[in-house]
Amino acid sequence: MKIPVRQYWTLLSGYLRTQRWGVAALAVLLFAGIGLQLAGPQILRDFIDTALAGGARDRLVAAALLFIGVALVGQAVAVGATYVGEDVAWRATNALRGDLVAHCLDLDQSFHNARTPGELIERIDGDVTALANFFSRLVLDLLGNALLLVGVLALLFREDRRVGLALTGFAIVALWTLARLRPLAAPHWVADREASAGFFGALGEQLGGTEDVRANGATPYVMRRFAERLRAWLPIRRRASLVGYSMWVGTMALFAIGNALAFALGAGLLRAGAITLGTVYLIFAYTELLRRPIDRVRLQLEDLQRADASIRRVAELFAIESKVRDGAGAPLPPGALAVALDGVTFGYDADAPVLRGVTLDLAPGRTLGLLGRTGSGKTTIARLLLRLYDPTAGEVRLGGVPLRETGLADLRRRVAIVTQEVRLFQGTVRDNVTFFDPAIPDARIVAALADLGLSGWLGALPDGLDTELEAEGGGLSAGEAQLLAFVRVFLKDPGLVILDEASSRLDPATEALIERAVAGLLAGRTAIVIAHRLATVRRVDEILVLEGGRIIEHGPRERLVAEPGSRFAGLLRAGTGDGE
Repeated sequence: MKIPVRQYWTLLSGYLRTQRWGVAALAVLLFAGIGLQLAGPQILRDFIDTALAGGARDRLVAAALLFIGVALVGQAVAVGATYVGEDVAWRATNALRGDLVAHCLDLDQSFHNARTPGELIERIDGDVTALANFFSRLVLDLLGNALLLVGVLALLFREDRRVGLALTGFAIVALWTLARLRPLAAPHWVADREASAGFFGALGEQLGGTEDVRANGATPYVMRRFAERLRAWLPIRRRASLVGYSMWVGTMALFAIGNALAFALGAGLLRAGAITLGTVYLIFAYTELLRRPIDRVRLQLEDLQRADASIRRVAELFAIESKVRDGAGAPLPPGALAVALDGVTFGYDADAPVLRGVTLDLAPGRTLGLLGRTGSGKTTIARLLLRLYDPTAGEVRLGGVPLRETGLADLRRRVAIVTQEVRLFQGTVRDNVTFFDPAIPDARIVAALADLGLSGWLGALPDGLDTELEAEGGGLSAGEAQLLAFVRVFLKDPGLVILDEASSRLDPATEALIERAVAGLLAGRTAIVIAHRLATVRRVDEILVLEGGRIIEHGPRERLVAEPGSRFAGLLRAGTGDGE
């Protein structure tokens, strides 16, 4: 499968448009380097012929100094071109990485469930890194080396038409051969990139579960899987490398033929008296110089093979569309949000619905306790309210507004969720509770921490809000991490709060601390409390019990407690302490 030229151009123009001055500087440096490369052999030819003819010493010294000056300037130009090229490459690839990350974050949850973090890292970073040369100088190098090739051949024609014709024929054959070899390796490099993504995806998954792997004695299994993936990757990389190596072998053979042709032509013309010894050197030097653009074209074509694979994979990632489309932007009303599910059916797999025709109306400011067995659909309702998924049938509304019509950014500002698995980042306490939002003043953060009884904890930190936290909350207890998640909700000030088993991992003292704070958190807001333990739903206004994706009981908590035949009253009498 060939990548259309338009796709190359779209990618290049899109990410180099903002760097036009850098690209222009790079073009000037590359073309100046070509001119200096062409000038060097001319100076040496004049030096050789002048020396053989017994020319003036001053002229020889001047030629030598000029040659040294051209060589030094050429090296300086090459260094400058390398610097500018790297700068352009990193700016372009970083912009592409940013766009890919933003695109992936906009995709619905089913996309992320189907891919490991390691695989996405390889797709976003590995594939884009392979395009660094493509962005920086590949096209300019191809153009520059084409001009160098034309310049060398034009100067050879000027010296002797026979030499020009012979070496032009050689160049045409060499380029044709390389063009025929180029497509052979592209599919192998695509397979190599796929194998690389799979390997890093598995590696990231296994490293992320190090604690469970060690605790369950699964290290030998992990190492075996690691070795199996490497063994599967090896033949794919070997095939790609061997096919690519064929281009290098072909180029070396062509260069040997070119050198032999240059020596034969030079010797014959010198013996016939048609050229001087300096011109023989010039022919040989230009033949060697001819090797450079052909060799560079070979390397650039190999880079293009890798770019083929990476561009294809980048294009495939960009082509994936989210199943959850951003709404037209209908605003949600201020304050507490009413919650409505109207005949909602949803399943993660089309043939296995998790929710079946669920209808629910929760008035603004009311608190709903959501109970049910594992797999009954409790967390699925939370995900639909956050619009991580859209229902396959029915409609979800907040504040009377269908979620499909709201903007996703506005929706997720107005809905907050706290789960038992708290994700903390490597950064300061301030950054973790504000999600890196500098607009939230420190006074608000300190007040929220105080409301949760964390003033003493904050005061014990060495740098207060500037204290660096370890990745994944290392160094914090589960209770402290959970409390920081509650601080996030305080600062967000949403209209709907969802607590999904938020206190299930806490010790009694910390849970009591949160219980005191939850009353303040839920005041003036609508709330859904998902729980297994009945103690968690002591203060809710309403109870809803799910079973098999259907509502089997819903009503005010006090009424259900007073009805001996209600499912909720039966759970209370059983005293099991869970909602199952």
